[in-house]
Amino acid sequence: MTHVVQTLDDFGRPAWLAAMVLGFIVFWPAGAAILAYMLWSGRMNCGWHGGRGRGRWESRFAERFDRARSRVEEEVRNFGRGAYSSGNKAFDDYREATLKRLEEEEREFRAFLERLRQAKDKSEFDQFMAERRDRPDGNAGATA
Repeated sequence: MTHVVQTLDDFGRPAWLAAMVLGFIVFWPAGAAILAYMLWSGRMNCGWHGGRGRGRWESRFAERFDRARSRVEEEVRNFGRGAYSSGNKAFDDYREATLKRLEEEEREFRAFLERLRQAKDKSEFDQFMAERRDRPDGNAGATA
């Protein structure tokens, strides 16, 4: 098998393409196998697996990915600091005032919920204590 591969490599890509076409004509799974081998081994030189463009493609992809990641991180950082600007000063002031008002309302609502929970807990505890005081002592009836 390695002898056939070396012979086809000596003749170059046209020999591989001819073997693939012949494989499809004679027995289509053989042609598909040759095609898969050509793609997997990098003999098609498409840049995905071991071709001349492999390093360029990988570095180009890595550069694009890094640039996109840094842009997203910068946007998130700016948005979190409130540095995000629409370009309209009046709108930015309105948005800032609205966000402050909403944050204050949220604090007030959380405080209200806490007071509500405390009141509920107190009423449940008072009810428990009242029931405990009012119930007859079970041990007193047993001794008489």
